[in-house]
Amino acid sequence: MQRSRTRTKDTTPPRTGADEKATLRGFLDYLRNAIADKVAGVQEPQVRTAAVPSGTNLLGLVKHLAFVERFYFLGEDAGDWPATMRPSAQDTVDGVLADYRKTIERANQVIDACLDLALPAPRPSRPGPAPSMRWVLAHMIEETGRHAGHADILREQIDGSTGR
Repeated sequence: MQRSRTRTKDTTPPRTGADEKATLRGFLDYLRNAIADKVAGVQEPQVRTAAVPSGTNLLGLVKHLAFVERFYFLGEDAGDWPATMRPSAQDTVDGVLADYRKTIERANQVIDACLDLALPAPRPSRPGPAPSMRWVLAHMIEETGRHAGHADILREQIDGSTGR
């Protein structure tokens, strides 16, 4: 494993639109792109190799985030949440990234169609009220940011690259 210590120029946070939804979506898209960029170009088996005792790996992070996006924005139940972090033998970098990008495209359609962030977001049938779209957007910024940080560390362990 060669560590090139490549330093990618950091991108700055987005300058988003004037309204709340544009700001929230702009930051979410910024983080979505950051995590996808961390996975792109990583070869097998490193992309799925656990680099920490928890078993977390780059491909699993992106696969998991696609499930989280579908759960919160599309109302699809994930079923076994721990399994969403484990890529199958059939999963490829290109396939997982394509699924993530397609899921983001569908989620953005739901976000764009929402006229009032106080309204409930789609969700699978569960007891209790659904969270508002505002809460879901804030949560997805937190969730994606957290996992983008994990991806930063994992990628640096793989090939020494840093930056966004």
